[in-house]
Amino acid sequence: MTSHVKLRKERVGAVDYDTQIKEVRCQLVDQLKVLDLQLEQKSQQLQDLTDYLRRRSEIEGEYARSLDKLAERFTSKIKRKEPGSGQSVAQCWLVLLAQTRQESKDHSGVSDSCSTTLTQPLTHSLEITQRLAKRTKDVCSQLQDGLLKVTTELQTAWRTYYQYHSEYESAEGKLKEAEKQKQGASKKIEKRQCKVQEIQLKCTKARNDYLLNLAAANASMNKYYLQDLSSLMDCSDIGYHLSLSRVLRSYLSSRSRAQQNLSGGLQQLHTAVSGLDQIQDRDYLLQTHTNTFCLPLRFHYQPHEGDQVCEVSAEQEIRCEMETRFQQLQSKLTGFTQETEEAGKKLQTARSALLEGISDDDLDPPPSSNQTQGSQVHLQFPSQSQGQGGSNESLASSSSRPSLARRRANLQETETLYCANVKEYLCKSSLVSKLQAKHDLLKVAVEKAEPTNGHQTRKLLRVRSKSQPSVQYTHKLFTGDMLSFIQASGQEIPVVVESCIRFINLNGLHHEGIFRVPGSQGKVNSLRDAFERGEDPVADSRCDLDSVAGVLKLYFRTLENPLFPQDSTAQLLEYAQIDNETERAAKLKSVISSYPPPVSTVMRYLFAFLHHVSQYSDENMMQPYNLAVCFGPSLLRGAQDDDVVTLQPQINSLVKSIILQHESIFPSLAELQGPMYEKCMTLQQDDCEEGEGYSEHHSKEESESKGELSRANSSCSSRQSPVGGTVTPGGKFTLQSPITPQGWPLSPGYISKEAQDLSSSEDITVQVDEV
Repeated sequence: MTSHVKLRKERVGAVDYDTQIKEVRCQLVDQLKVLDLQLEQKSQQLQDLTDYLRRRSEIEGEYARSLDKLAERFTSKIKRKEPGSGQSVAQCWLVLLAQTRQESKDHSGVSDSCSTTLTQPLTHSLEITQRLAKRTKDVCSQLQDGLLKVTTELQTAWRTYYQYHSEYESAEGKLKEAEKQKQGASKKIEKRQCKVQEIQLKCTKARNDYLLNLAAANASMNKYYLQDLSSLMDCSDIGYHLSLSRVLRSYLSSRSRAQQNLSGGLQQLHTAVSGLDQIQDRDYLLQTHTNTFCLPLRFHYQPHEGDQVCEVSAEQEIRCEMETRFQQLQSKLTGFTQETEEAGKKLQTARSALLEGISDDDLDPPPSSNQTQGSQVHLQFPSQSQGQGGSNESLASSSSRPSLARRRANLQETETLYCANVKEYLCKSSLVSKLQAKHDLLKVAVEKAEPTNGHQTRKLLRVRSKSQPSVQYTHKLFTGDMLSFIQASGQEIPVVVESCIRFINLNGLHHEGIFRVPGSQGKVNSLRDAFERGEDPVADSRCDLDSVAGVLKLYFRTLENPLFPQDSTAQLLEYAQIDNETERAAKLKSVISSYPPPVSTVMRYLFAFLHHVSQYSDENMMQPYNLAVCFGPSLLRGAQDDDVVTLQPQINSLVKSIILQHESIFPSLAELQGPMYEKCMTLQQDDCEEGEGYSEHHSKEESESKGELSRANSSCSSRQSPVGGTVTPGGKFTLQSPITPQGWPLSPGYISKEAQDLSSSEDITVQVDEV
């Protein structure tokens, strides 16, 4: 009955998010359509204007009658395209047609100008506009993919949080039922209290991730809709208004030289040309398509039933972790902010260079006579300053200018550089906005936790058990066969894999360059030797994080047989080339399903962990591809005659696909029983039970010795010495002191002193109630 209630409530929240995200997806698709429509409209405007000038050159001899027909033809076209009539370019086009209807004669010089000088820049402007629009659309698609990725991470974090909170409620209910029992329930209550505390910690971590992803999603939405869209439109429109302005200004100059009596009409056209404004047209486009470009509603926090916490928590066991994460995030944010500022400066430089290149044309010929000079003075145009910096600067003499082909080639290079700078700036600024949102939440949580934790009645101590019995293996762990080791030891996940992954989950998800930065070779070898002796050296939270990551990669790299059987490598690489994601996942699953179940279990555990690491790529800089580059050579091997240079990129692509689609590729728990990777890990279950009284442990030591050894082999962790405390039903706390080598128990004060020397992420947690 409880599961049905849980499922129903999850569906309610999921429907809310799914509906909202579906609306965002539809909106993003419509945005691309509008950008395509805008490109079509600009292209049509350029083509129409080019066609107009060519036809104008042909019909100059027909005077008024032919010009009137020309004006009517294009006027009817504009009436069919009302949505763009409010833009400055469209307004200029309307004025041009009105002036054309008043014109009845023209000079042969105007015909020559319209047939050659003015049409070539328009054709060039059309090419630039189409190239910029295509590149802008690519950047927009990438930003939209990043936006959808954030919403997907939000949904994932939300479901994880609901799952752990449901488990917490269930465990708390069982604890209350046990407390109601009057006899023989003391031990049961203690175990269930440990279970409740552990699940509550998982729930807190899941909720924190949910809240952080929620803040990042909302920040990404704000950044994309309020800043990125405008920047993308500026990128697409750059130079378009400038080119039209220069063409029309040149047209005005030639007309003024040919006909002084048309100065009044030309002055009206000049006023419309001076009103060409890229920013104004962009804002008009946004207002015209308000439903397409408006900012969607914020993603609101949806707590699970009964959960009153609605903010990031940095209390108790996770305080140290959150403080470390905050410091790392603060450092990254400072660095990325500086990089974004530098990218913005480079963008402005590239923009100026591109505008200068677009302005470097032949639209400003030198005057041919004194009369022409007088006409130009009479119709002197004001400088056009609306975002078209330097459009009226005088050009260098034709003898010192490079050829037209060379200028075109340079302009294309400048376009490429500008679009690359736009992409770099928008991506980095988007990353800064997400990190800033997380930083602000973590800052509030850390600052709030400091004064609160200083007066708590519950103090957190962590005591490390130093005497861990080693386990002797009959098969080699490193450089051996993993399947044989699993079958001989009974460990479903080899101890080195489970222990290293647990350590990285607890300490290294936010560590920049995890798996990419090499650890100390001496420390890696030391950890490897300890694992070979049957010890668990990673249980000490003071281990070097990069060295632990290096041991994990070393284990898979030195296996006698690679994790993916070598005889299936060719088939896997072939299926990895399939473009359709669903079909590709199904094919890869069919191959992996043929592997022995123990191997599939380890694969499922490892790739779920790698996918979890990639979800923190904003902080650890490890995208799925980066992880694939680090792990690909260790997990797959080609034949001896294969070209490594050619094969390695294919292996990286395969591993990346498996990381991204691991849930679709590997069998579920119902299909394959075995350990599943947990995103929100705590200390091991054995560590949570360290608080049992020494007398009880001592009385059962002999009877449980065999069972302890068996569990050590299967769970990759050994029972530590009985150090800690237990809470009696009366509320009293019994502190169990460790035994020194001389056989005398240590005092509680010594334990406190020792605990202060250890980090807050040590193995055993002891809570002391102040009475």
